[in-house]
Amino acid sequence: MADRDTHDSDGRPSVQTDGGTATQAAQAHQNTNYLDEEVNLLSPSTAFMRDHLKLVWTSFIVWALIVFGPVTLTAIAPGAMTATMPVIGFPLHYFLVAFGAPTGALILAAVYARQRDKLDEKYGIDHSTGGPEEGESSEAGEATATDGGVDQ
Repeated sequence: MADRDTHDSDGRPSVQTDGGTATQAAQAHQNTNYLDEEVNLLSPSTAFMRDHLKLVWTSFIVWALIVFGPVTLTAIAPGAMTATMPVIGFPLHYFLVAFGAPTGALILAAVYARQRDKLDEKYGIDHSTGGPEEGESSEAGEATATDGGVDQ
């Protein structure tokens, strides 16, 4: 059973992420046993899950606007969206779908990665491999063969 000393009666962390400091949030994250927590996309059980879900939903909404916005605008205002752009000679809707959507998706991926790194730092999540330190010898630190075994 998980240690409930750092939780309210409803099972959620007692630390508020908006008004609290990063060290409090990181401590609450470290004291949470995520294997015992319920995963529910509509009602996240921990502060980290709530913050991450907020980031995911915001990214999804922005992605939907980037991808489906030009198509919807073409259906609503076909005259303006099918007009030829003076510099490159393509219709506006074609340019927005062919160039804007992929470029927007790349930018959105970079923004998500940066925000997720900030979120990981806020909650004290470390993604280091934890491998052997420099100068230490370990079979796990040696080159690995493509089948997962160690080359001999």
